[in-house]
Amino acid sequence: MLRLLLACAVGALASLVVTRLLMRWMLERQLHQPLQADGVPGHLERKQGTPTLGGIGVVVGATVGYVLSGSLDGSLSTEGGLLIALMGACCGIGLLDDWDKVSSGSNAGMSARTKLWLQLAAATAFALGLLWLTDVDTSVGLASGNRAIDLGPVGWVLWAVFTIVAMSNGTNLTDGLDGLAGGSLVLAFSAVATIGFWVFSNPDLYGLDFALDASVLAGACVGALGGFLWWNAPPALIIMGDTGSLPLGAALAGLALVLGIDLLLPVVGALYLVETLSVVMQVAVFKRTGRRVFRMAPIHHHFEMIGWPETRIVVRFLLLAAFAAALGVALFYFDYVSATTDVL
Repeated sequence: MLRLLLACAVGALASLVVTRLLMRWMLERQLHQPLQADGVPGHLERKQGTPTLGGIGVVVGATVGYVLSGSLDGSLSTEGGLLIALMGACCGIGLLDDWDKVSSGSNAGMSARTKLWLQLAAATAFALGLLWLTDVDTSVGLASGNRAIDLGPVGWVLWAVFTIVAMSNGTNLTDGLDGLAGGSLVLAFSAVATIGFWVFSNPDLYGLDFALDASVLAGACVGALGGFLWWNAPPALIIMGDTGSLPLGAALAGLALVLGIDLLLPVVGALYLVETLSVVMQVAVFKRTGRRVFRMAPIHHHFEMIGWPETRIVVRFLLLAAFAAALGVALFYFDYVSATTDVL
């Protein structure tokens, strides 16, 4: 527990400082996130000129918090190293995309195809690394090894790549309002940290050596996001950008994979699922009928378009995200009770 709290505290402090320095550096050079002229009414007036790349501070904070807490007792693991590498790779992809927007003054960024191929490469490298370097369970379920379905090595790698890319992009779609992506990620990572610590506390049932490390890394992400949200609270002084949303979504999926709670991810990350489905529905229906399901997608922009204030949308969406995270923990606990009853 001490290591978990230390990782959270160090992550918060590092993120707080790095984000502040990053803000100053970008403001001095007048570097900011370009916005669409035909986007949500009022966004240009309220958000134009806001620095971006805030995800750098979150990723640095989470990494420093995790590594420093593990270095004290020499308990850094291969799985942890692979997760940090995955975050770093996805942060690099997001940085390339965000910097292209900043330097060109256009909101377009790199092509969607290029970004997807880079994400697929990073996710595949991570999945293969887990398969070759660790004893990762190639099954999926609510909890590692408990009534799970074994996909086999090839099937599991395909599943892992899909899960990472889908969650990474779902998180990216959610990053559109001040505090929405960061706040919801705090809730999701808190749920994963709780589950990871529970798995660590029950080694006879789960037998997962990496569980404490997973909990600590999730806690470091919670702390780092807290440091970022200090500056990102409405009205945001800096925004996360792809530099943060892509790696944090990937890390959330990676933690679920190594903990064997893959099937809980759509519950814990329900907000990202809804945001993604809203875009898929909008595109599919418009291509077929020429009509729109929502006034604008992702769905949080739909509520802006019908007149909801930004803060109301963020608070209500975060309430739903909190309920989803709590439900995920509850489902895990019910699975645990069922497993222990079976054992008895």
